[in-house]
Amino acid sequence: MKKISTLFLVTFLFLTGCKEGSKKSYLPESIGAYNTLTVVIDNELWKGDVGDNIRGHFAAPAPGLSWDEAQFTITQIPPQIFSGSVRNTRAVLYVMEDSLNIAHMKKDMYAKPQLVGVIKGRNKKEIIENLNKKAPEFITDFKELELAEAQKRFLKSLSKEKALQEKLGISLDLPSIYKVGREEDNFVWIDRQIQKGNMNIIAYSVPWDTFSNDSTFVQDIVKMRDSIGKMFIPGEDIPGKDNHMITEKAFSPYVFPAEVSGRKAAEVRGRWEMSAYPMAGPFLTYIINDKPNNRKLVLEGFTFAPATRKRDYMFELEAILKTVRFIEP
Repeated sequence: MKKISTLFLVTFLFLTGCKEGSKKSYLPESIGAYNTLTVVIDNELWKGDVGDNIRGHFAAPAPGLSWDEAQFTITQIPPQIFSGSVRNTRAVLYVMEDSLNIAHMKKDMYAKPQLVGVIKGRNKKEIIENLNKKAPEFITDFKELELAEAQKRFLKSLSKEKALQEKLGISLDLPSIYKVGREEDNFVWIDRQIQKGNMNIIAYSVPWDTFSNDSTFVQDIVKMRDSIGKMFIPGEDIPGKDNHMITEKAFSPYVFPAEVSGRKAAEVRGRWEMSAYPMAGPFLTYIINDKPNNRKLVLEGFTFAPATRKRDYMFELEAILKTVRFIEP
């Protein structure tokens, strides 16, 4: 009788555990457009200093664009209506006045993939202190989540183009809508048409010792880009003038340390223009240390879309460039 009771108890616990486990493991797919952030916060807090602080961090202008565009599009809702499908939003920031003073990130609470940044404080001062401390980390995490989601969607329909592999020994997860427009021994130009213009990716390499002086690094980047533009990226024919892509003269590009495909890199964000014609737009360049091949690999995305917001176009290009893989000989 004792053995039967023990067996019954073990079976009961096993089935209960399976039931609870399956309940926890089932989560709906998260929803939301790229680079959108749902901020769950009381209306009163949102209208005051706390809301101003949130907007200052998460709606700050994205660097390198033609005009100011917030890095995240924010939707604010009060906690009492944060229910149903709204909870399945991919990126969520939950801010509230509470008896606890905490700030942390939670993963896949209501959907997957999902990140919920939680900021609580016993008063407005503590909430703002937690926001100032955690916002940079949260922004990085939200952005990585968005990039990963975009890259996952690319896999549904990939280009079969081989130019990058044949000319530069690399591959990208490139959506099939992109087409190779020009290829040389050490240069590949790929683009796609959009409603009011085009999105472009160029790839080439330069010698390993191209950037030998840290004090002139930014100037050397500009010289490199301008020389490539002169050789490969012509503009409208202007009688008596050499019209080609250059780095916009009025603004110095932003340069950040980065890591791409496990290799050290420089991330460059700025604006391009044509040397003799009124055309311009944003660009994003990665200069990647490729020591095994004794070179610097340069990947760049740039957009031409006059009178159009370009944040999400540049986001797509960034997501593509970050899928680069080096093909071993």
